[in-house]
Amino acid sequence: MLTPPSQLLLRNSALFEGQSLLLLNHESDSCARELLKLCPRVDALALDFNHFQQLKSQATASLHCYFGHQLPHTDRFETVVVYYPKAKPLLAYLLELAALHLQPGGQLLVIGENKGGIKSFAKQQSRWFSNAAKLDNARHCLLFAAEAITNPTALDIETYVSHYSLPTPQGDVQICNMAGVFSEKRLDLGTELLLSHLPKLKGRVLDFGCGAGVIAAALLKAQPELSLECVDINAMALLSCELTLKANGLSAKVYPSDGLSATQGEFDAIISNPPFHDGLAATTHIAESFIADSTKKLTERGVWQIVANRHLPYSDTIAAHFGKVNVIAENNKYKLYRNTSDKK
Repeated sequence: MLTPPSQLLLRNSALFEGQSLLLLNHESDSCARELLKLCPRVDALALDFNHFQQLKSQATASLHCYFGHQLPHTDRFETVVVYYPKAKPLLAYLLELAALHLQPGGQLLVIGENKGGIKSFAKQQSRWFSNAAKLDNARHCLLFAAEAITNPTALDIETYVSHYSLPTPQGDVQICNMAGVFSEKRLDLGTELLLSHLPKLKGRVLDFGCGAGVIAAALLKAQPELSLECVDINAMALLSCELTLKANGLSAKVYPSDGLSATQGEFDAIISNPPFHDGLAATTHIAESFIADSTKKLTERGVWQIVANRHLPYSDTIAAHFGKVNVIAENNKYKLYRNTSDKK
């Protein structure tokens, strides 16, 4: 199954047939494997861990699959394809990454859905490329092309980091937020509600959907003795969290996980302001799976605390898996749920 942008890319295969090809920010499909029928080498970098997991089983000697914010090598390609990101601030980063891995005069292709904002790409020029030309329009998607006119010698991550201090109930924390990661330069009402009602925690604690590391930093600022693990599905979020912890002199284990699948063992507490978007669509299945899996991952009397938008229908799922629903605080936008595992 191919996403509409991938279908549009394959429809224009004459542009890159026989060339070495790099896909950046690729989607959850098998397009990279299809491209191997046309190209001698395909590398694919996923910024979403579930996209990487879907493709990695199809890796071959000619198809190299990676997850992260950059590639582990400095190879250059004849064509680089960028899937237009949902978060527009991420585009400049992806374009510089593309320029870093393009051969001199190499071809940049940018594809995306109209509803994702790609119509504005022609106005979002980069110093690394010629002016973009629109080549195709189909399946509610657009395809643009440009030529590399200069190449960076290295990618300076610091250029794409926003630094700011954020007051929390546990004290001020320094945030290092990468381009494309959601984090306001003030404490959002949901996270503030969660941090204002934290119980005393102990032992091994999981921050699910860690984002830029706001909750992680606040937890460790209050209780530096905690053994904290931070998971997220997005590579830029994981990098942000690592940078935030380092900036505050704090330490935690930070790693990718699709839901709780990559976590090992049980936790004495699971804390989260869980994500409820998948790509461009709002969804509840991420949080619903998280709730179901949490009961299996908590120790006896383990604490489970999340904050969620009031309109999201979590109560039935929480009741089904924890046996009851405890709303310990709320405001006009959010509800704060806390349950304790009754595992014997």
